[in-house]
Amino acid sequence: MHVAFLLFPNVTQLDLTGPAQVLSRLGEDTRVDLVWKTCDPVPTDAGFSILPTAAFDEVESADILCVPGGMGVNAVIADDAAVAWIARVGGSAQWVTSVCTGSLILGAAGLLSGYRAGSHWAWRDMLPLFGAEPVAERVVVDRNRATGGGVTAGIDFALTLTALIRGEAHAKVVQLAFEYDPAPPFAAGSPEGAGPDLVAAYRARMEKLAPGREDELRALAARRGFTSA
Repeated sequence: MHVAFLLFPNVTQLDLTGPAQVLSRLGEDTRVDLVWKTCDPVPTDAGFSILPTAAFDEVESADILCVPGGMGVNAVIADDAAVAWIARVGGSAQWVTSVCTGSLILGAAGLLSGYRAGSHWAWRDMLPLFGAEPVAERVVVDRNRATGGGVTAGIDFALTLTALIRGEAHAKVVQLAFEYDPAPPFAAGSPEGAGPDLVAAYRARMEKLAPGREDELRALAARRGFTSA
């Protein structure tokens, strides 16, 4: 089983490393690659870099394609080489998957048209720009597309995919091995739980960090030929 993750500048590292840790336990024959244009270190939005294991031209296919999200999503959608690689590998993969805003990248590559999909709650309403139907669930499975919600949902997504591939018993052993038994100290992990004041604070912070990001995404969707943009 070959799992290929897109690794790109300003990725949210937990979008990638959470599910990568889980999916590495699919079986003894599992190989996980972190793929970018070159094998030079790639900076994440956490302030440290991750080393790719392969370059685009070294990975022509994979059983599972997984695309994480992060602040660098728009730059990936604007990158013809990255979008072409995703479309090529995703076109033949057994499973086409994403975490967080990575679903927007899948959509830009033409891989979510007519599919139900999830994303980070703040960006879920952007999915129709790329022909996808947004779903407010932590994990969304539609045929061979499996998409996770924001960041930490990547672990839930990976356990769900593990169960679909290897069976529920195997997935439960993996969950136990990682002691995945969340008990957050606050009930603020969703807009509904956080309340309007925290949601407003989050949106203000994001606008400061990436002003005009939504408008840029709409323009990129139009550039990619999506008429709904």
